[in-house]
Amino acid sequence: MKKSLSGLLLAAICFSLMAISCSQEKKAKYVFYFIGDGMGFSHISLAEGYLATKEGKIGNSPLCFSQFPVMGMATSYSANRYITCSSAAGTALATGSKTDNGMLGVTPDSAELTSIAYKIHNAGFPVGITTSVTIDHATPASFYANSSARSDYYSIAEQLATSGFEFFGGGGFYGAKDKREQEKSLYDIASEAGYEFAYGIDEFAGKKDTAEKMVLFQKGEKKNNDLPYVAERVEGDLTLPQVVESAIEFLNNEKGFFLMVEGGKIDWAAHSNDLAGTIFETLDFDQAIALAYEFYKQHPDETLIVVTADHETGGVTLGRGKGYVYDLNVVKSPAESKVEGSSDVSNYMEGISADSLSVAAKIGWTTTSHTGGAVPVFAVGAGSEAFAGRQDNTDVPKKICEAMGVEF
Repeated sequence: MKKSLSGLLLAAICFSLMAISCSQEKKAKYVFYFIGDGMGFSHISLAEGYLATKEGKIGNSPLCFSQFPVMGMATSYSANRYITCSSAAGTALATGSKTDNGMLGVTPDSAELTSIAYKIHNAGFPVGITTSVTIDHATPASFYANSSARSDYYSIAEQLATSGFEFFGGGGFYGAKDKREQEKSLYDIASEAGYEFAYGIDEFAGKKDTAEKMVLFQKGEKKNNDLPYVAERVEGDLTLPQVVESAIEFLNNEKGFFLMVEGGKIDWAAHSNDLAGTIFETLDFDQAIALAYEFYKQHPDETLIVVTADHETGGVTLGRGKGYVYDLNVVKSPAESKVEGSSDVSNYMEGISADSLSVAAKIGWTTTSHTGGAVPVFAVGAGSEAFAGRQDNTDVPKKICEAMGVEF
């Protein structure tokens, strides 16, 4: 009897210690959510193969995020199509719910959904939404807007002002090209809601210490455009790594923060089957992630970085035709390789081809649209183990909330 009681007592003590240990486990308070628009497994291998080729070796030179200790995959279908569009996939990644292609932040019957950005913000965390394309495009908009039509850019951009989120950055308002802009400027709407606009890095540096809420766009005539492709940048152009660095600086505080970053032009280059553009945009996305990783190394027990994609674009293959070979030596540096796709939202879907370079490199493309394959998930930091293995894209935001201790 004594042995039995002793055993029960020991078991109770062990259980109590385990419960205390679990309760004391640190939650993620600094969370980076990177979404490579259109970035499939092959896009990553393509970028890594390019780096290896430039180093004169056969194989892959790993990217920053492809070395994260946790790796998984996510299915990406929408509510009404096996092949998703960006707004349906963005909605899944932002809200944890499926919707039909063409819809954004709403259910298939147009009921409004709440993104994790709002849930995290309501829990007291500052929030940043950033992208390399226009801020009212599908993926970033999924985190702050609700619309039955992803193409209603003006109405979507109006909702940025009412979000209350502390930081927005990247390309400007595509909705500013709407005729309604003449009646009420989107810039005025956001300014009246307390947002300070900074056009370019220099202006951001002068305003960041006094602004409570910030919007960082490009300067001058480019303010309503997406960020330039890597191969088309000129001195003074805003870059995605600069936007991420600025967002970290603006949001960082003892409470923590949530930052969503979209590498949107990976998708646009792949829509055009542009080999050089796809490689350079993926590498640029990785450079932005590397900045978050440097932050993680300073706060390893309190930081979570999740990298995924909304879908794959282009059906890219490393190898084309007969033979076991591809040659990325034909891809020159960004300064020498001009992207042939258009930076205009209305034109990039026309599928402007850069096929000659792909033929020379023996890289294949199966479509100028999206494909239905699973997409990668990489993670590091607090709670990252939850992202290993197979999952649906709707699971990702739920796991982020769980890692932060925020009710989903």
